[in-house]
Amino acid sequence: MVLVLRSLSYKQVNPNFWERTREGGQLPEIKPEEVKRYMMKEHSLPEGSVYVNAINMKLARIEPGEFIMGSEKGDMDEQPCHRVTIARPFYMGITQVTNAQYERFDPRHRQLRGKLGFSEADDEAVVFVSWHEAAAYCNWLSERDGRPYRLPTEAEWEYACRAGTTTEYSMGKNFARSHYKHQRHSWYPDPVKTKKEFEVVGLSVGEFEPNAWGLYDMHGNVEEWVQDWYGPYEAGDAADPVGRVDGDFKVARGGSHSTEVQYLRSAERMAALPEDKHWMIGFRVVLAQMPKSEALPLSPQVLYQQNVPQAVPTDIEEGPDQKTAYFTEPKVFVKVEPSEKGPFFKHNHFPYIAQTPNGDLLAAWFTTNEESGREMKLVASRLRHGSEEWDEGSVFWDAPDRNMTGGALWNDGSGKLFHICGMGAAGTWGTLVQAVRTSVDNGATWSKAKLMTLEHGVRTMPIPSLFRMSTGALVLSCDAETGSTGGSNVWISDDDGDSWYDAGGLIAGIHAPVVELKDGSLLAYGRGDEIHGRMPRSLSADKGRTWTYSESEFDPIGLGQRAVLRRLREGPLFFASFADDMELHDRTGAVRRVNGLFAAVSYDDGRTWPYKRLVSTDRDGGIWDGGAWTGEFKMDRSHAEPKGYLAMTQGRNGLIHLLSSRIHYSFNLQWILSLSPGMAEESR
Repeated sequence: MVLVLRSLSYKQVNPNFWERTREGGQLPEIKPEEVKRYMMKEHSLPEGSVYVNAINMKLARIEPGEFIMGSEKGDMDEQPCHRVTIARPFYMGITQVTNAQYERFDPRHRQLRGKLGFSEADDEAVVFVSWHEAAAYCNWLSERDGRPYRLPTEAEWEYACRAGTTTEYSMGKNFARSHYKHQRHSWYPDPVKTKKEFEVVGLSVGEFEPNAWGLYDMHGNVEEWVQDWYGPYEAGDAADPVGRVDGDFKVARGGSHSTEVQYLRSAERMAALPEDKHWMIGFRVVLAQMPKSEALPLSPQVLYQQNVPQAVPTDIEEGPDQKTAYFTEPKVFVKVEPSEKGPFFKHNHFPYIAQTPNGDLLAAWFTTNEESGREMKLVASRLRHGSEEWDEGSVFWDAPDRNMTGGALWNDGSGKLFHICGMGAAGTWGTLVQAVRTSVDNGATWSKAKLMTLEHGVRTMPIPSLFRMSTGALVLSCDAETGSTGGSNVWISDDDGDSWYDAGGLIAGIHAPVVELKDGSLLAYGRGDEIHGRMPRSLSADKGRTWTYSESEFDPIGLGQRAVLRRLREGPLFFASFADDMELHDRTGAVRRVNGLFAAVSYDDGRTWPYKRLVSTDRDGGIWDGGAWTGEFKMDRSHAEPKGYLAMTQGRNGLIHLLSSRIHYSFNLQWILSLSPGMAEESR
């Protein structure tokens, strides 16, 4: 520091003080904090093409220039392509930050070396680091080196990655196979679909030749956190852009090991919650002041968020006479136009639904080409109070290039909506972690998401079974494994959703909805794990820590099918599922065989289900398209939808709203209790 002090004039370090004293007089000693402020100024960049800092980290000088950001061949969020000017030079780490470099800041991180088999050595890229931790490291390095370090902006990162090229990768049209580090679709660490010895690769930095500007591993090895909040690009030229003013996700660039090669392109954009950390994300640093550019405003609201009334309608509890059977013509709620590049895709599935405090129905589901795809995002539609038609679908939530399988929506009865969804480290539902967010304005806006746990893996795929027990605890059901067997489990929150824990037990069957019985125990029905050829029934008397199993009276269900279980406002339990060939009694007591979607009611907490009715019209309802795995089916007095992932809510007016993968059914309790008409009634 003494040498630095001697090399600086008073005018450089403290120009205001210089102006006050330039006519002479005794000048006091320059204080170290004044030197620090000076060194952190923009013109304090070092000289030379490579800078070696105080911890021996090498950084390459990146000169100003222009480039076209984005790609016309890539995903929709890489468009529109636009010209970007990088107006000032900056220095960028020639490699990703390594374990040895990071642990000088946080020695405790050494305990995470080799987690899941990744990144054990000093010279391997550090992983299991959140965006906040990466930003804190930059602050520490600034203090240590006396110069301004930070994460690169998204524009700086792509500019440096391209290194003057316009091709998909900085080395040309194709990514060099010699640089591959398990560049394929990976389920790891899912214990069902992968084995460690075939999945873990070394993450040593600088193994392959650098790009033209001397930067290593800009494609692959590990993803890299950048400064920007994720949001759509805007058309038009930009100078030193810094992204959106705020958002849900922080951008990550470059792709990683165990990722298909197209996600390693120069223009590829990924993002994750800033608290998230796993084996695929690391970071590299930039030496430069932040650009003084103004951040873009928040991403614009989409259709489901627009024109949302906040008043509770005076007629919210009005509806059909609850003493009279009511069933209305089914509606299609999935209204999207699929496109190969999105935002909506051909496979729309896994719905969940809640009634908002203002009386609207809000439904969400995922849209994708492949259920284990990275292109998956969440879509929402709103059936506005008093309307007969659902809105067109609009994007509900999108962590770019992360699988987002599973979710639940729930109105807690006090004006708050909960949304919980699964969020993958990569492109499968085998690496999920649950994210929770809330809304107090009927879903028009949402809080920042919180992670229920930092551990990606199994036992974390939410299904739409979220409720509050009589004790006040929140209960969420999740799949315990990724396959068709393996069961379900419950997560519990005893503090209104602030923290959660896995209860530890195992429900028989996946996709199992759960309900509290009058004695405080939990009841669940699952898919698979049949008992004597019937759907399994699971009971827990200790909040999901242990379960006992028995056969139920219901047919087992399989691919493309998911049941729903809920307690109705009137008191009985409601259950809906699918039957291949089931006997139903009509009002006259006559028996007929039916198949497809049915609803059932129990007044003795699930011991018996005397009331069952096919969820269908009592006439020829024509041919319907159930979407997803269902396809076309016939609806009449003996046939209903044969498949679908079910979700339901009950409105404040008593109407039951049952969703399959594409279709919205609406009826009341009395319609189920009245059973289907006999032949004589139907002929009239």
